[in-house]
Amino acid sequence: MASVARPRLMNEFKSLDKEKWVNVELRDGGLFKWDIGLIVINPDSVFNGAYFKASLTSRPQLACEMTFTDKYPFSPPTFKFIRPIFHPNIYTDGKVCISILHAPGEDEQSGELASERWTSVQSVETVLRSILLLLDDPEISSPANVDAGITYRDAREVYDAKAKESVKESLQDVPKDFAMPTTLEEAPPAKIQEDDDFWNESGDEDDFGASDSSGEDAMDEDEEDEEEPEEDEEMEEEE
Repeated sequence: MASVARPRLMNEFKSLDKEKWVNVELRDGGLFKWDIGLIVINPDSVFNGAYFKASLTSRPQLACEMTFTDKYPFSPPTFKFIRPIFHPNIYTDGKVCISILHAPGEDEQSGELASERWTSVQSVETVLRSILLLLDDPEISSPANVDAGITYRDAREVYDAKAKESVKESLQDVPKDFAMPTTLEEAPPAKIQEDDDFWNESGDEDDFGASDSSGEDAMDEDEEDEEEPEEDEEMEEEE
């Protein structure tokens, strides 16, 4: 398994190291332990400007680092914020409840499909981006933090105030030598949405229409061609 985990982790680290919305450092120079800072740069977010120090680990007792085992990427890690955030889908100890980090396969009890849960094609980046989306689009039907779920639903002003307080506290974890991004250009790119009209562009419609009509015309022409030899045979018999 280690022969798969090591090159996979190295490639993922190199990729994330180029991004501005996340700060990743290898703990003690090792490949299996990472320190992570998840950055929120989105003026529409109540968590805008936050630097959330987090632990993504498959060993829950390690709360200050991101740790992988040689079973990665076939088994999921767990995600935990070092400073707990008041959020419907974050437990009071900072652990995140999100489908992408659940073990592979369907779960009849929760109703989660295999496609919603962890698979080996997932990565650290997909986990982090999913959590960024979850921060501003919580699932409150079955919250990990019931109090936060009720506050989000019934007292949004109070919830937003607590979020801003989390942002303020998170800035204490920004490394001294790290420059926080401040522009949208440096933030994570918007998630690509599938466009239902992609296959309905005018050019395609014309092509499809032409194909249908051309097919009918071609059939008519073929029928006419098939009739012509009979006329030629009649003329030869008369001669």
